[in-house]
Amino acid sequence: MRYNWSAGFVAHVITGAMATGAHYLVMWALLKAGLDPLLASSTGFVAGAVSRFFLSYFHVFAPRSSVPAAAGRFVLALAVQMLLNGLFLSGLMHLLPLWWAQVVTTAILTVFNYVLHRLWVFT
Repeated sequence: MRYNWSAGFVAHVITGAMATGAHYLVMWALLKAGLDPLLASSTGFVAGAVSRFFLSYFHVFAPRSSVPAAAGRFVLALAVQMLLNGLFLSGLMHLLPLWWAQVVTTAILTVFNYVLHRLWVFT
């Protein structure tokens, strides 16, 4: 059966929004509990990443590799994403206002991540 790239991309974007929601919900709850903002955000990020991994693994890509194998590649992909985010943002900030630079960076990385996840992380 052929893989439907456009439907997969839409599912990737939806799971990304859900993961962002998990990140923000955990962060909000931890801030309400009095936790330091940086620790609350970092914990929320981890919650979002974990939810993103499992949503992607079971509902977007249907990989043949095991959960641990895909999880290892996912963590490496997150590191690459963080590096590229910094590189793109630092370059685009010289051309655009900060938030526009971040929006463009996010759009580029959304497409990059989808291809990376489809071809390598969740194989």
